[in-house]
Amino acid sequence: MKPTKQRKVLVCSCEGSMPNYGGSVARGCQGVQVESGDQFCGAELDRVRSALSSGEAVTISCTQQAPLFSELAEELDFAGDLVFANIREAGGWSQGAAAAGPKAAALLAMAAEPASPPALVTLSSNGVILVYGCDETAIDAGRQLAEKLDVTVLLTRPHEIAPHRVWDFPVMQGTVRNASGHLGAFELTVDDFAAPAPSSRDRLRFGISRDGAVSNADIVLDLSGGIPLFPAHELRDGYVKADPRDRASVATAIAKAADLVGEFDKPRFIDFSADLCAHSRSRITGCTRCLDLCPTGAIAPAGNHVEIDAEVCAGCGSCAAACPTGAAAYAVPDAESLLRRLRTLLLTYREAEGQDAIVLFHDLSHGEPLIDALARFGAGLPANVLPVAVNEITQLGVEAWTAPVAWGACAVRALSSAKPGHELSGIAGNIAIANLLTQSLGYGAEVCGLIEADDPDILASALDLISPDLTPRRPAAFLPLGKKRSLLTSTMIELHRAAPTPVDRVALPAAAPFGGLDVDVDGCTLCLSCVSACPTGALSDSEQQPALYFSESACVQCGLCAATCPEKVITLTPQVDFQAWSARRRVVKEEEPYNCIRCAKPFGTKSTVERIVAKLEGKHWMFAGENARRLDLVRMCDNCRVDAAMNEGFDPYAGPGRSPPRTTEDYLRERKASSDKAV
Repeated sequence: MKPTKQRKVLVCSCEGSMPNYGGSVARGCQGVQVESGDQFCGAELDRVRSALSSGEAVTISCTQQAPLFSELAEELDFAGDLVFANIREAGGWSQGAAAAGPKAAALLAMAAEPASPPALVTLSSNGVILVYGCDETAIDAGRQLAEKLDVTVLLTRPHEIAPHRVWDFPVMQGTVRNASGHLGAFELTVDDFAAPAPSSRDRLRFGISRDGAVSNADIVLDLSGGIPLFPAHELRDGYVKADPRDRASVATAIAKAADLVGEFDKPRFIDFSADLCAHSRSRITGCTRCLDLCPTGAIAPAGNHVEIDAEVCAGCGSCAAACPTGAAAYAVPDAESLLRRLRTLLLTYREAEGQDAIVLFHDLSHGEPLIDALARFGAGLPANVLPVAVNEITQLGVEAWTAPVAWGACAVRALSSAKPGHELSGIAGNIAIANLLTQSLGYGAEVCGLIEADDPDILASALDLISPDLTPRRPAAFLPLGKKRSLLTSTMIELHRAAPTPVDRVALPAAAPFGGLDVDVDGCTLCLSCVSACPTGALSDSEQQPALYFSESACVQCGLCAATCPEKVITLTPQVDFQAWSARRRVVKEEEPYNCIRCAKPFGTKSTVERIVAKLEGKHWMFAGENARRLDLVRMCDNCRVDAAMNEGFDPYAGPGRSPPRTTEDYLRERKASSDKAV
């Protein structure tokens, strides 16, 4: 690693509880100043103060005492770059700690890679809550919340409920037909809606009901015990659901709902570019990958593209991982920043003489605690397992699985809970594609995979079962630049270049987001409808002559070209043709233009004009017999054709002579003649 500015790296042994990796860090992180210590958070705190006072960028190999160091930096008005890396639970506290020096150097180098913070989405709640239930449980919950929130209780199909002497909040009858929205902006459509009769005596009696009533609320507390009002309801901000039969669950839900007042910021997880979206063209549906995967229903069609509701989006990243064009791009962090961190990690690991690297992606909510538990109570991570924290493992696209392999990783794994909070079908598809590519190129079988574990011992066992392929390689060092499709292109090229046994083409499953086109050239008329329908520019034409060109690296297999083609001569071919990805666009078909017989202006294609002439010649009265000369109109450009048609005096409505209509007299006359002939 060659940093652009001077950086100090403070490497701590945590009171001698792990080896001091200063030497390995110095070898791997070239050009940095390395200071080793045993207790930077206590006896050697002045050394941290001195490093921060120098004004240089500082990396500290400790996350446990990050608040202490950050407070010290604030006291010293330190305005530089201060980052932290956890090398203790990640490698120092493990059975393989003695060999974990290259890992420590790699993790410290990766921590220094900058990442821009995502934009924020603000949700505002004024405390208007709808408590939805069917019995006294909902009313009791409303009573507990009434002091803090503006409460309305909605009872679906209520039974015997005794009326209260004084109602502190409205209690209505109704059943929610559908619901939409998020914290601060819920809208519910209610059927069988009715208000209670004030004269209710022994039990609540409701007046005349009506359907289609609309209710708005900031918070929804669902104690109905029925089907959730939203898909993936646990991810919907502001919607709290509990089993009304479980008192503990109800109490927890009430406490959670009571705190949902004020303004709440969350990351804008997805940066969306509508102009890159391949969802639809001319009312023909193309790509629907994000729509099929979104667990919360935050994505909806909006004409030629889709729309992503940032307030509803829960940040699983499945849409970004599956989006072939990069229209939906994950921002926590963005794909370029993530790949840049992976590159720094693996190149530094190699520079520090590390061997057989295994990249382990994990999230912060499940993976990090599990890794910590393994370090504190078990054998710890193996020395060659490099943990990489991401917001959600479901955000990982094909480029995130394959780029580490090109940079020298022997295996790539993602750590998931055995009961994941997000659907894993999207990540499973990307892993399958990555394994097809790596196996075909000689990197080994099952290079990429998913570890589903909730117990640290299960995690340790799964890591022990990984047998990296030790085939000699030529690791790449390419720098990841650009948006998703550009990153994917460079990754494919370098993965092929570094392959132990490269092949030119790898066939992929039908749902793959990239591939080629099989065009029946003889049937193609070069109408170029496919060019206008292609959302990525994979199909293009020429300004000089009638031609169709194809760039496979830009094709996302959306199918819009095949659906638009009037001749139906285009077939999708899911594959990776590495030669095509490295080359410029190829010629699918090109022809000489047909020159106007009157002004010699080029127009159309020769084959198309000749085909039209052949179909009309002698087969239509307007172009047959004495009208055969009118075929010249087809051989003219648009201007000459209009001029000739206006001046030739031809009446297109004249047509050939028609037989006179048959009348009753004609019928009687023919019948009499037939009778006379018979006599």
